Amino acid sequence: MTAPVTRRLGDAPPPELLDPAERMSVDELRALQLERLQWTLRHAYENVPHYRASFDAAGVHPQDCRELSDLAKFPTTSKADLRDNYPFGMFAVPQEQVRRVHASSGTTGRPTVVGYTERDIDTWATVMARSIRAAGGRPGHKVHNAYGYGLFTGGLGAHYGIEKLGATAIPVSGGMTPRQVQLIQDFRPEIIMLTPSYMLTIVDEFEKQGIDPRSSSLQVGIFGAEPWTEQMRLEIEERMDMHAVDIYGLSEVMGPGVSQECVETKDGLHIWEDHFYPEVVDPFGDDPGSPLPDGEEGELLFTSLTKQALPIIRYRTRDLTRLLPGTARPGMRRMQKITGRSDDMIILRGVNLFPTQVEEIVLRTAGLSPHFQLVLSTEGRMDALTVRVEARQETPAERRLDAARELITAVKETVGVTVGCDVVDPETLERSVGKLQRLRDLRDR
Repeated sequence: MTAPVTRRLGDAPPPELLDPAERMSVDELRALQLERLQWTLRHAYENVPHYRASFDAAGVHPQDCRELSDLAKFPTTSKADLRDNYPFGMFAVPQEQVRRVHASSGTTGRPTVVGYTERDIDTWATVMARSIRAAGGRPGHKVHNAYGYGLFTGGLGAHYGIEKLGATAIPVSGGMTPRQVQLIQDFRPEIIMLTPSYMLTIVDEFEKQGIDPRSSSLQVGIFGAEPWTEQMRLEIEERMDMHAVDIYGLSEVMGPGVSQECVETKDGLHIWEDHFYPEVVDPFGDDPGSPLPDGEEGELLFTSLTKQALPIIRYRTRDLTRLLPGTARPGMRRMQKITGRSDDMIILRGVNLFPTQVEEIVLRTAGLSPHFQLVLSTEGRMDALTVRVEARQETPAERRLDAARELITAVKETVGVTVGCDVVDPETLERSVGKLQRLRDLRDR
């Protein structure tokens, strides 16, 4: 039985604390979106050679956008487009107006580079402050920020939002896990921001030091930068006695703070639609890229509505989700928790499988920890998948074999494919303080 969260943060903010856009009706919001979308399309077409060329090639012009549905006529933007225009070819303002540059790690090719004007930075801080408030944060709270600082957008994006809210930023960054625990115990923050997988590493460290994680001061965890499941939420909430809520963003669109789960409902992430216009399209069907109606699952696209330095038009996030009506913020749509990515889908003997599907099974299998890795290899002429997963500290050796068999059976029954399972000692797999790399592809090519 999962223990209920007893921490006191969890109430909806009073209406007077909400931004005006959070109180808009749907009609008011759609009118604002259309005005801002038309400006963005003109701004991109007039100032970014890539967009002028792609619009012209598609036979569309900013004047063709007379209503929001017309956006579907315009071409999409991919990560490859940003890489092809490396480093600053996608910027729409002169260099002297750019106040900050961030970039991806570039581990899979050229990094994607994003830029911000002074107004962009203020907009980013505003949506981040809004996100932290929706998660339960209030002015005066202390926020332990364990997202990485540097070119990665997580650390500084969260930092500016914390300060914009009027809260106290504790800029710890990632790594040095024992010190993370020490600072949480000494500074007694109410809120922590980091990846969910690293949160579990910190929970393990609490227990290793003989400290009950449920006794800490933390009341809310704001987790992002990687997909995570409801099972992982339940484990964090039970082991820490705190609320675990989801935040979403990506550098190409802005950084963290594009959408946020509200702590009072925990029913998906409300998109801050006054700044980011969402679409969901079919990534796999007979007509890939065709728009899907709200409620149907597909690939998430975003168009920025207010960005100056790097306007982004119909950016293919590769994340899979569906759009739902607003609840805690009725005028703004929600996106369901990310279920996977269209580009990390594993096709194993004709069956589509996502790492998050395996994660759900790992988390409900007794004796297994949340730390796992999927290893693709070649056996003869066939692809094979092995789940390497750490046992929990208290799991006896004789339980490991049973746990492996249970996982193999559950994957077969729920996904329809046979995998192997290797249960390894605790702390065997490499930990990540940023985005978790779940997949190792060792197949012959």
